[in-house]
Amino acid sequence: MMTYKTTGTCSREILFDIEEVNGEKILHNVQFVGGCNGNLKGIGKLVEGMTVSEVIKKLEGTTCGMKNTSCPDQLANALKNV
Repeated sequence: MMTYKTTGTCSREILFDIEEVNGEKILHNVQFVGGCNGNLKGIGKLVEGMTVSEVIKKLEGTTCGMKNTSCPDQLANALKNV
């Protein structure tokens, strides 16, 4: 399980697993610590089994209110480092 410390969001960290299948990095078991529990559980279910590149493409740049980031954007940032 990998851990990413978030910045600028209500969630404090993101936990996730990466599995390599046929040369593709596949995302599993996404869990946010803190933040909007139901919404973040939903995001985890939606991205389950997706490729890392597809998750980054879909979530990068998402903002939350007046913030220049969001929990989904922080997940994309975490995945850029794997």
